[in-house]
Amino acid sequence: MSRLVDATSPYLLQHADNPVDWWPWCDEAFAEAKRRDVPVLISIGYSACHWCQ
Repeated sequence: MSRLVDATSPYLLQHADNPVDWWPWCDEAFAEAKRRDVPVLISIGYSACHWCQ
């Protein structure tokens, strides 16, 4: 189950079914990255309609 399913942001909900293991911005995400010693990649929230692509 995606961590984004319960998000309130329309942008995050748009990506709830992606095969990527997305995390919302939260302390737990940063703690997990630190525990695993991996970088955090941050999405700036870009989204375009099909007319703009």
